[in-house]
Order: sequence, then C-alpha cells, then structure tokens
Amino acid sequence: MARAGLTTERVALAAADLADEVGLDALTVSALARRLGVRDASLYSHVKSLHDLRMRVAVLAAADFAERLAPELAGRAGADALTAFATVYRSFALERPGRYAATQLPLADGYTSPAGERAIEMTYQMLRDGYALEEPDLTDAVRLLRSTLHGYADLELKGGFGHPREVERSWAQAVRALHVALTNWPCPPTRGARPH
Repeated sequence: MARAGLTTERVALAAADLADEVGLDALTVSALARRLGVRDASLYSHVKSLHDLRMRVAVLAAADFAERLAPELAGRAGADALTAFATVYRSFALERPGRYAATQLPLADGYTSPAGERAIEMTYQMLRDGYALEEPDLTDAVRLLRSTLHGYADLELKGGFGHPREVERSWAQAVRALHVALTNWPCPPTRGARPH
C-alpha cells in the first residue's frame, strides 16, 4: 500500500531533488524509496519503472527551465536576449544538475512536455527575432547555441576547467563570441548575403 500523502507528482519532485544531489545516473527506485521512507513496492503505485520515473523528472525539469527562461527573455532581443538565455541555461545546469541532465533525455513515446516545447520555441524565437535567421540556418544556429552552452556547463560541472583564468570571464567571452557568430552567420554562396 502506498504511503499516505504520496502522489505521482510528489514522487517525481522528490526524484528530481535526489537527482540534483546524487546525479541522474545514480537515481534509482530503491534510493528514492529510502529517501521517502517507504518500500520500493510502494513507489510502483505511482510510477511504472525507473524509466518512467526519469521521464517524469525530465518533464518536471523542462517546466522548471521554461519558468526560469520566460521572464528573463521578455522584452529582450539580440545580445541582451542571448546573454539572458545563456545565464539562465548555465545557472539551471549548475544549480539543478540532476534536473538539467534530465532535460537532455529524449522523451519516450507517451510522454509530453508542453513546457519543453515552449522553451524550444522561445529559443527559436530569440534567434529568429534577434538575428534574422530563417530555416535551415535557424536550426543550425539553435544546435550551435545548445552544444556550446551544454559543453561549457558540462565541463564546469565536472571540474574540467583547470586554468587559473576566472571561469566567469571565459563564460562572458564565450557568450560574446556566440553573439558575433550569430550576427555574422555564414550563408552558402548560392544564397547570397543575409540581411541584417
């Protein structure tokens, strides 16, 4: 029998908190049951499997990220919006590493994340409006942005920056470099110059 007061939403939230503490890879049903003071079987009244639990954390994490992102992008464009986006992205990754890792998981069939889709649309809109990018350049730019920010955050989380230069200064320079790259987005010769 499930513990009184335990719901699927509370289980997912507790799983997200645990993932932030121990890492998403270390999140297990047994570890979560111990955290909640219940038997493993009790959790299966609320989640189907470890995979289901991680998918629920991914959906919750996407909502958390989108809630942080929306107010920071409101009314901003160009370099200002890019800096706000990058700041939210990095702080989310550093403050909520388990949740952040969950946002990198592709959602399996049967799981939806309207908040995740909203965050993706905000990203596209920021680059469309601020840098006059259109497809297919727009998707290429989103991929560049995501891989750059993810790479930086992942290295920082793992202690991968050993040089004495301040990480904050390198971060600020990386964001400025992204702005320059986006402002001067290369076009194939057959398409001609892109208007700015």
